[in-house]
Amino acid sequence: MLTRKQYDLLMFIHDRLQDTGVSPSFDEMKAALDLKSKSGIHRLITGLEERGFIRRLPHRARALEVVRLPENTEPEALPQRNRRVESIRHRELGTRGPAIRRSADTVQLPLYGRIAAGTPIEALRDHSNQVDVPVGMLGRGDHYALEVDGESMIDAGILDGDTVIIERCENADEGEIVVALVEAEEVTLKRFRRLGTQVGLEPANKLFRTQIYDPGQVNIQGRLVGLLRKY
Repeated sequence: MLTRKQYDLLMFIHDRLQDTGVSPSFDEMKAALDLKSKSGIHRLITGLEERGFIRRLPHRARALEVVRLPENTEPEALPQRNRRVESIRHRELGTRGPAIRRSADTVQLPLYGRIAAGTPIEALRDHSNQVDVPVGMLGRGDHYALEVDGESMIDAGILDGDTVIIERCENADEGEIVVALVEAEEVTLKRFRRLGTQVGLEPANKLFRTQIYDPGQVNIQGRLVGLLRKY
């Protein structure tokens, strides 16, 4: 049976790999488990490796692979998880579950529904559909996918029927393509603009006009990080 710290470290590595595809550094592990030195992390890693829970990948820095999780360990049989590990996990992954790792090259993200690239439409939250996404397309944080409905972003290379990969966030930089919730009811995919005391949701199609709103009417739900297309 794993010790408390072995379990905490194993789950921290597992959560990070599921989210980003890259194992945490020894400094990040040391900070997460609130240890004073890296030697403690080395001992924990060696113990997990000897018990067959993780594997070090040769010729790659920071390369760890979670081989298995402790199947015979019931949550109620373990003390409460290290609160520092939990707080880091929730800060990086959000309160939603992490993406499901399908292979070394892909993860599975929730496909919530269709998002208007033209006129805003009501946001869909269908958690039953999933889409496989290359790991290299994702960074840190929580991600989800949406199917594009409309042609207002075609000059940015986003076509009707494309699947966009969104990193969940609440703020956006000037010019970023974002998912914006308008007046707490409708969602749209547009380029974010600051226009004095107002904000603009700008299309990438000359046939459509920029939508102007007061800042309180628009909530950023995420930024575009990738796109999938079927031919």
